[in-house]
Amino acid sequence: MKIVVIQGPNLNMLGHREQNIYGGMKLDDIHAQMENVAKQNNINIEFFQSNFEGEIIDRLQECLGDANGVIINPAAYTHTSVAIRDAISALNIPVIEVHISNIYRREEFRQKSLIAPVCSGQISGFGPFGYHLALVALMQILAEFEAIKRKSESEKK
Repeated sequence: MKIVVIQGPNLNMLGHREQNIYGGMKLDDIHAQMENVAKQNNINIEFFQSNFEGEIIDRLQECLGDANGVIINPAAYTHTSVAIRDAISALNIPVIEVHISNIYRREEFRQKSLIAPVCSGQISGFGPFGYHLALVALMQILAEFEAIKRKSESEKK
């Protein structure tokens, strides 16, 4: 099983930028924690971060047929990118949207996600722990898919 974690613009600056909003944890530390959980659950996990919308779209498209699920923090593109939304919609695999801050307690323009309607779920406001929650949620979704698939195959026999 393979999960891809995609990080949007400025998330490479975690630990340095607006610690009162995003905390002091660096992106590498978040990824290390996720990697530990993934290893414990025999999951292959890959990480990707870009400040460029097109690169994020390219990475999403590469997930088609290659990944079982995606965790994405589109960052500022959450509120502006129809293109990222369309790329997620085309995947036909579960995608969990994550935000470190509670976007619904922030500026009005940040309170609308163009991405959420095409995702399996959204986790917002739990700080870096939100990535752990997203990983657990995605593992559960994928386990349910696998159980349904096994049941369907056994009924065919």
